[in-house]
Amino acid sequence: MSDSMIEEIGKIKLDLTHYPGEDLYCDGEIEDELLAIARDCAAVEYQKIIEERKSWEILYHLSPLRENIVEWLPMNRAMKVLEVGSGCGAITGALAKRAGEVTCVELSKKRSMINAYRHMEADNVTIHVGNFQDVEPDLPEDYDYICLIGVFEYAQAYIGSETPYDDFLRIIKKHLKPGGHIAIAIENKFGLKYWAGCREDHLGTYFSGIEDYPEGGVVRTFTRDGLLAIAKRCGFSETQMYYPYPDYKFMTTLYSDKRLPNRGELSNNMRNFDRDRIQLFDEKRVFDTVLKEGQFPLFSNSYMLLLGSALSEEYVKYSNDRKEEFQIKTLQRSTGFGRIIEKHPLSESAWKHIEATAAACEKLAERYEGSLLHVNECKLEKSGDGTPYITIKYLEGRTLEEILDERLEKNDEEGFHRLFDEYLKRISWGEEKEIADYDLIFANLLIPQGSNSCDGKRSQKQKNDIECYLNEEKWGLIDCEWTFDKAVETKEIAFRALYCYFLEDEKRNGLNPDLIMEKLQIEPAEAEQYRRQEMKFQKYVTGKRLSMAELREAIGQPVYTLTDFGEELRKKPADNRIQIYEDTGKGFLEEQSFFPEEDGEQVLRTGEGTVEVSVRIARGRSAVRLDPGNRACVIYMKSIRWNGEEIPLKGKQLQMNGFKIGEDTYAFPTDDPNITLSLWGLSSEEENHLEAVMEITVMPAETMKHLQKRGLFG
Repeated sequence: MSDSMIEEIGKIKLDLTHYPGEDLYCDGEIEDELLAIARDCAAVEYQKIIEERKSWEILYHLSPLRENIVEWLPMNRAMKVLEVGSGCGAITGALAKRAGEVTCVELSKKRSMINAYRHMEADNVTIHVGNFQDVEPDLPEDYDYICLIGVFEYAQAYIGSETPYDDFLRIIKKHLKPGGHIAIAIENKFGLKYWAGCREDHLGTYFSGIEDYPEGGVVRTFTRDGLLAIAKRCGFSETQMYYPYPDYKFMTTLYSDKRLPNRGELSNNMRNFDRDRIQLFDEKRVFDTVLKEGQFPLFSNSYMLLLGSALSEEYVKYSNDRKEEFQIKTLQRSTGFGRIIEKHPLSESAWKHIEATAAACEKLAERYEGSLLHVNECKLEKSGDGTPYITIKYLEGRTLEEILDERLEKNDEEGFHRLFDEYLKRISWGEEKEIADYDLIFANLLIPQGSNSCDGKRSQKQKNDIECYLNEEKWGLIDCEWTFDKAVETKEIAFRALYCYFLEDEKRNGLNPDLIMEKLQIEPAEAEQYRRQEMKFQKYVTGKRLSMAELREAIGQPVYTLTDFGEELRKKPADNRIQIYEDTGKGFLEEQSFFPEEDGEQVLRTGEGTVEVSVRIARGRSAVRLDPGNRACVIYMKSIRWNGEEIPLKGKQLQMNGFKIGEDTYAFPTDDPNITLSLWGLSSEEENHLEAVMEITVMPAETMKHLQKRGLFG
């Protein structure tokens, strides 16, 4: 090989032996922008750039969450890895940090340069630029891992045969050493998000994968059985299927057949960063039904198929949407001695957090010694390179959150309160001591199976009886991460647990929060203080970083509901009246709504667009929705108050079906704009006062959509 065929960028080698001399595909100006960022900016600046640019392409290529899909794979410095379709290097860095040698294959030179600039300090990476079919004969046959991340679906674009996917996998298989693994990350053509109204990722059309690609094209995704059938035809007898959630691109949790999701876990489903979408149903609720019916493998949004001998990893959860010093991953692994949980830092700056968590477990165990709350055993360990991590004993059981949800589904409010009373009793032990777990939420309490009244000898009816859970000798505390060396009142911890519980899922709003506030003896002023304290805590954890939900809002792709289309079909005359809906636990119903002007409430209009609303809301409501007319519009929210308290426009308390286009300004490209205020945690009186001041500018919906596509909104 001539040295002239090798270019170097930093320590990265670009092998141009098979480069045709020009890039055969390009995404246009965005690649020039990415190249400038990779060349001129450090990786620590990427998050700020992502937030400033508000661009799907920038987020997709530069987000550190992209690495999660391969970061968990057990690699070491003695291993060789082949990455086919390395693109702009979204996962190359994670591979380079863990393996001894990384070989990349990428058709585009510009993308390869972006990859090289962003990882130029890695001395173990070679990027072969050119068509895979041309490069492949030169590749060795001793790779420990071969990664096809977002690549396999394109096989028929570069394998000209009757069976391109089988043939591509057979070609790849030749380069795998005995005992090695092939990792394939790909969308599921039956992913629930597509049934719910997300566009197909590659084509941007509705339902094309579900309909088996009637328009043709070179992209094909597969169901679980479809992927496994290809693997079997290609001679793979050992396979493991993993389920990245929400999808493989920005995975935060990895499930497997040995550790499937629990009901209530799949709540992060609004994933339309790149395009607008329809929302045909509530994906969280449907996922809960799917889990109940045992059909999650069929409807998982993405797959990670591992070909080769079974790995011990069964579950991974990433917490890297935080400040760097709090970024960790949680692993569930099977060992010869049973299952174990591990917590690992994702950077050296998170070492102290891991060590502090281990110390917190010991202190909490001392606090709750002799009580009915068992702090799970954890031990601080050191890896070969000195990195600290925690091992935690694996417990079988059901979370308190799951059991409380079950009570609500059965309309057993009494059972819910009995379990909540038991929760208060158990967590209050040692309340006066200078140590407290601030994150004692219901999902972090596990009621074990098989120790006393919940063992397998009892009938299903008996096991579902809450007496089984109330009389369980020990409830397990399974997470001590947010423990502080100070005394915290039980009612404050319980308020936070309830606050998180109710805001996470609307179906829980049927429970009257006033009864719980009375039980906890929390006055309205205290509730407001706790609510603001929770917002401060979230900022303490995340720092100035925008969450993925906030980034989606900033990018500004709208979500259209069936209501939007129903209003259009009915062709009602435009109505600029304000309508107020009250949720009494059954959702927002027409019969529980009113027009303030007709009910003698106050709606003032000053000038052409300013509207001031002042209405009374009775006790016992869980949420209130304001519908500011039946026209697409832009709304500048001047203020919204509840019993005189200003409600922050950021956070979960206030939700809108529009998208943010400026400071406190939102565009609603729908004929049913609405603004929903959750009342959980807010002060409650016999009669409550809701005030809102907003400027409403009516605009044609089609005009707004056009402007958004042109980049003038969002």
